[in-house]
Amino acid sequence: MKKTLIILLLAIFMMPAAGSGKNGSPQKAKTKQALFNGKNLDGWYTFLKDKGRGNDPNQVFTVVNGVIRISGEEFGCITTIDEFENYRLTVKFKWGRQTWAPRIDRARDSGILLHSVGEDGGSDNTWMHSIECQMIEGGTGDIIVVGDGSKNFSVTVTAAPEKQGSSPVFMPGGEPVTVNAGRVNWQHRDPAWKDTLGFRGVRDVEKPIGKWNTVVCEAKGDNLLIYLNGKLVNQASAVKPSKGKIQIQSEGAELFIKKVTIQPL
Repeated sequence: MKKTLIILLLAIFMMPAAGSGKNGSPQKAKTKQALFNGKNLDGWYTFLKDKGRGNDPNQVFTVVNGVIRISGEEFGCITTIDEFENYRLTVKFKWGRQTWAPRIDRARDSGILLHSVGEDGGSDNTWMHSIECQMIEGGTGDIIVVGDGSKNFSVTVTAAPEKQGSSPVFMPGGEPVTVNAGRVNWQHRDPAWKDTLGFRGVRDVEKPIGKWNTVVCEAKGDNLLIYLNGKLVNQASAVKPSKGKIQIQSEGAELFIKKVTIQPL
């Protein structure tokens, strides 16, 4: 009996502390959770090009009336402290009116960087290497490989026979194409797209400026599905990497976010 009790006490002592995961990082919840609490940026940190981590004197990233405001004045991002894999991420956003140089007269631009790994600012001294769900007027739902040019960062998509410029276009049932640099355009991206402020494509799913949009990114294993306002707009397999942190960009346009939730798959 005494020996059994000692073994039991040793087992309890060796168990990881509640709320801790590998390397002491917070353990991921097993149910849907809010990554934005409506009050502050707890669970995130800021990173700005040329300023680094946690240094935001111009308040590019603030929380106002329960909504995250990203001014767009400087290039950078907010980044989750935790890493995630096998999840459904939901982000509700709308564009503001303000834009900044060098994109003051160009399409409003931002993005959700999934599976972010490596050093802060590893890409252009601004973002971590990652797989991006693009958010840009006329192109929300594009997939961009924000990699280092190696095979460690890539996606495979079924693509339409013809490219738009140098970019393949997602098409269900198309020929498989692997991309380890550049973008994959969403299914109905307007071939006449121009990088101009307020661009609207003929078949755009995104709502007009000032209206709330919902982006859902489903990352299950090495598959990635992107939905915009309830419609599947892009899909990839053999995604590398398939886990990491999540970043939301500041890239020259005012952006508001009122919901960020994650649900393990």
